[in-house]
Amino acid sequence: MTNNNNEVVIDWNFDNSYEKLPSLFFSKVEPNEVESPSLVVLNEDLAEKLGLNANVLKSEEGIQILAGNALPNKGSGIAQAYAGHQFGNFTMLGDGRALMIGEQITPRGERFDLQLKGSGRTPYSRGGDGRAALGPMLREYIISEAMHGFGIPTTRSLAVVSTGEKIIRERVLPGAILTRVASSHLRFGTFEYVANWGDMEKLRALADYAMERHYPTLDRGDYLGFFRSVMKRHATLIAKWQLVGFIHGVMNTDNMTISGETIDYGPCAFMDTYNPDTVFSSIDAQGRYAYKNQPRIGGWNLARFAESLLPLFHKEQKQAVELAQEELYKFEELFKNQWLTGMRAKLGLFREEEADGALAEGLLNVMLQEKADFTNTFRGLTLGNLEETGLVGKPSFEEWDKLWQARLSRQGEGEQEVRELMRKNNPAIIPRNHRVETALEAAVEHGNYRVMENLVKVLRNPFAYSLEQGDYCVAPGVEALGYRTYCGT
Repeated sequence: MTNNNNEVVIDWNFDNSYEKLPSLFFSKVEPNEVESPSLVVLNEDLAEKLGLNANVLKSEEGIQILAGNALPNKGSGIAQAYAGHQFGNFTMLGDGRALMIGEQITPRGERFDLQLKGSGRTPYSRGGDGRAALGPMLREYIISEAMHGFGIPTTRSLAVVSTGEKIIRERVLPGAILTRVASSHLRFGTFEYVANWGDMEKLRALADYAMERHYPTLDRGDYLGFFRSVMKRHATLIAKWQLVGFIHGVMNTDNMTISGETIDYGPCAFMDTYNPDTVFSSIDAQGRYAYKNQPRIGGWNLARFAESLLPLFHKEQKQAVELAQEELYKFEELFKNQWLTGMRAKLGLFREEEADGALAEGLLNVMLQEKADFTNTFRGLTLGNLEETGLVGKPSFEEWDKLWQARLSRQGEGEQEVRELMRKNNPAIIPRNHRVETALEAAVEHGNYRVMENLVKVLRNPFAYSLEQGDYCVAPGVEALGYRTYCGT
């Protein structure tokens, strides 16, 4: 649209509901200007979904807003307060380098937070510079788009802007700001913060707000139902992570969302060779957030969330604890059911049999024993190309394959239907760590974004099984050994 001076302006459709909550929940923040911002990448499909004009976002006005140099019309400019258990230890946190500029209402009536990550210091910065480096921001863009392609609930990235500034980390790095889009940035840690530093009135206000925003079908005041709904979403979310070999890397309670979306793509990575003990995060020396531990940690985090809601469950603490425990006991079964449903689909199984869990675990045990690639094993099974699994001729696999073939023969669906189900549930490609690093090196060190663009293109439809995806399916060699990712960069 245009203004009275016939200048093109961005048609923001903001309704900043979070600012109507008590001031304890956030701090107003003025923009921290950067020197010479330039647009590195714009997610045009996401812009369209949000009801924003991509061409206008590319304009000088749009870039200034995406760089945090100016707030948009009807924008907010707030940093959210929250706390969290980080590696099991409780601490006060908050948006130390992020600025929420508004809640965009899409043409379909959906509400999304728009947050600038790396936009500068806030009252919650705790001594940090509030900035971010280009590489990690591009990494979040790549991985979040891949997760969206997998159909896994996730925050997304609208844009990455280089700032023209240098960021001091282990070495000097180019600075950048990412525009993160989320159903909301409400976290388990948001409730922990209010439970510790707020009062009953504020805790109730936050819960009512979260329920209205994310679980509007619940009856007002049904706080136990609210907790149950959040728990179900996380059982499903973590099961989806496990089914594609995704390792979050930093499952602190401040990185668990009320919406059930994946958030924070700092130390995350995807498993190549199947090994439940796999850890990528450089700071996770004890393996707290290893692949095999993600379901257990999900339950632990939900327990901390439940603790923050106890006063809303019942006025008597003993009864409140009993109600919470009764719900928490259900998490393991919820997760297992979601995981097994997903594994049945990955193996082309249409109905339930009692031994299906053992069949799925049997394949994983073979993969562990033979050091098989997680994604390519299921890809090979899907295509009927057992050579691709690397398991042909292995006695343990041959024995398992007989059990699988017998199980398939007991269902009425034919081979074509089985293959179709498997293709819909086994991605042909993942963002291989070595591919991601190659793309980031080309972009950061050489200003070549084509490698990243090509990678993102194929990741947006990971179930295509197209010819152009072929090269991206190749597992890494010895360079994958000892791969590490980093947090807070």
